[in-house]
Amino acid sequence: QVQLEESGGGMVQAGGSLRLSCEASGRTLSMLTMGWFRQPPGKEREFVGAIPWSGDNIQYADSVKERFTISRDIAKNMVYLQMTDLQPEDTAVYYCAASRLVLGLRRPTSYEHWGQGTQVTVSS
Repeated sequence: QVQLEESGGGMVQAGGSLRLSCEASGRTLSMLTMGWFRQPPGKEREFVGAIPWSGDNIQYADSVKERFTISRDIAKNMVYLQMTDLQPEDTAVYYCAASRLVLGLRRPTSYEHWGQGTQVTVSS
């Protein structure tokens, strides 16, 4: 019954920053593992990062390490993806995902619930 809704996407120039938000309803974030994925045009969905239900051991894809940061506000049932130093290669539809149980945080098939996605376009 978990529903997710992403927001905050848009167009930015290379080197710019953007913060994506994901609002979850139906379950508290303290009981959910939350993941961020992205799908570039013509390519498969790929892992960006994830925060386990415990809130620690946050994981990121090598391509976004040191540039992207995941955080959450349990009281607001919100998860955020702060993106800095954006590059054209980051252009994609970004998705928020959630699951009560996750075996393999980096695999899209591990997640039970998905948002509709939000477009991020980075110009060169």
